[in-house]
Amino acid sequence: MTWSRGPNLFAAAEAPATAERFEQLARMGNLVVERIVSSAEPASELYDQPQDEWVVLLRGEATLDIAGTSVTLSAGDTLLLPRHTPHRVLTTSAGALWLAVHGFPASAT
Repeated sequence: MTWSRGPNLFAAAEAPATAERFEQLARMGNLVVERIVSSAEPASELYDQPQDEWVVLLRGEATLDIAGTSVTLSAGDTLLLPRHTPHRVLTTSAGALWLAVHGFPASAT
């Protein structure tokens, strides 16, 4: 594998009109790193993912429902969601910026 330079995390990170924008930044074996930019009107989709997910909120604020518990995040907060943990984004500030790392099971790649 050769080295490569990716995009600046804060460049072109304007909030979408609605929902969230997902951008894959890197893939390394079973790991996927993505940038997520949220609008002030996030989709209320319930996620139940086959992979583990670690996120850090780089900018903004957000409230999630995680398996029936309301969790509020501010810039700098991190969260680990083991696979098949039901969760949904309830509220976000416009332009909330996330970095997510997904760890897929070996059989899912």
